[in-house]
Amino acid sequence: MDYSVGQVAGFAGVTVRTLHHYDGIGLLSPSARSRAGHRRYDDGDLDRLQQILFYRELGFPLDEIAVLLDDPRADPQEHLRRQHRLLSGRIAELRRMADAVETAMEARKMGINLTPEEKFEVFGGKDPEEHAEEAERRWGGTDLYAESQRRAARYTKDDWKRMQAEVTEWTAAYDALMEAGEPATGERAMELAEAHRLHIGKWFYECSAEMHRGLGEMYVSDERFRAYYDSMRPGLAEHLRDAIEANARRLG
Repeated sequence: MDYSVGQVAGFAGVTVRTLHHYDGIGLLSPSARSRAGHRRYDDGDLDRLQQILFYRELGFPLDEIAVLLDDPRADPQEHLRRQHRLLSGRIAELRRMADAVETAMEARKMGINLTPEEKFEVFGGKDPEEHAEEAERRWGGTDLYAESQRRAARYTKDDWKRMQAEVTEWTAAYDALMEAGEPATGERAMELAEAHRLHIGKWFYECSAEMHRGLGEMYVSDERFRAYYDSMRPGLAEHLRDAIEANARRLG
């Protein structure tokens, strides 16, 4: 049987123009022509085209493919064996790359782009991803969550260290405020609540006063967040929630 150029293009998933080009450079010339001069390809031509496409997929330039296929000493079986070896190697490499990408995706999923050693150096004994699953469950489909992940995935170890330094400074100030017995509705408490809101906006996403109020409620209602803030100082979660509420009212 023989086939038209259009049929061959359909079989092989290439364009008619590509087949014309291969014919023009002598890489794949059809075995026959119709009475009207149209190209007609037989099964041998299709075999050669398959070899060409295999080598092209492997990155060989057309002139090298021509040399390989036109070598009179070449065994068609040897072509297949060589291509099988090359393709198997490429498949293995792509699998390794896919595994590496998947690992990177998981590592960046919650925006913590650090090695385990760097995480320990930056965050000490606290796990920065402790609340990651909960945060994704609550806000995973929102634009703000996506924005926080885009920002965090770009941060270096030094960025995280600067962020942690800000948290440490804020915590010390809030601890001193509570030690002095200042109320959550007082000026200093509201100022620190506002600093907390602006810290979120600086590092993760724009946090409105209303959104900040919702976070404050979560710091108390969710035991994991309550434990995080109360680990800084017992009672801090509720005190901060009330300060956030007072600050939100002040901001209108």
